[in-house]
Amino acid sequence: MMNVKLNVTPILAFSLLIITLQSCQKENGENESKISANGTSRSHHTGQDCMSCHSQGGSGEGWFAVAGTVYDVAKINAYPNTTVKLYTGINGTGTLKYTIQGDALGNFYTTQTVDFGSGLYPAVQGTAGPKYMSTAITTGRCNSCHGVSTDKMLTN
Repeated sequence: MMNVKLNVTPILAFSLLIITLQSCQKENGENESKISANGTSRSHHTGQDCMSCHSQGGSGEGWFAVAGTVYDVAKINAYPNTTVKLYTGINGTGTLKYTIQGDALGNFYTTQTVDFGSGLYPAVQGTAGPKYMSTAITTGRCNSCHGVSTDKMLTN
């Protein structure tokens, strides 16, 4: 029996551990953390139902709790770097529960847990102020109703 001594530096060992964890993460059925931010442009498929891929068992990285695309008032161009807020009351009343920044491509998404309770009321921030949704949502699948060819989510 031959003894082999591996000379592995701590940096190399840490790098191998990270590579192993990242490559197995999706295979183990774990949720990968993905959160949009103003100025970033890592998203894709503007206007499509994000959760058709980004859900447990889907092909997308991370299981989104809330995701969608915001457009300008002309309903043609995605609105970059917006902010989506979820309140317990209509028209920005009640408690602000969650704030999600949109990216430079007009998409917003988060894998963080969102408790919708009996419903939350979205507000989308534009340069002229917020635009409110008058009905409560109980799911964060925004582009399932506000998609490419449906009633787009707008800001002003």
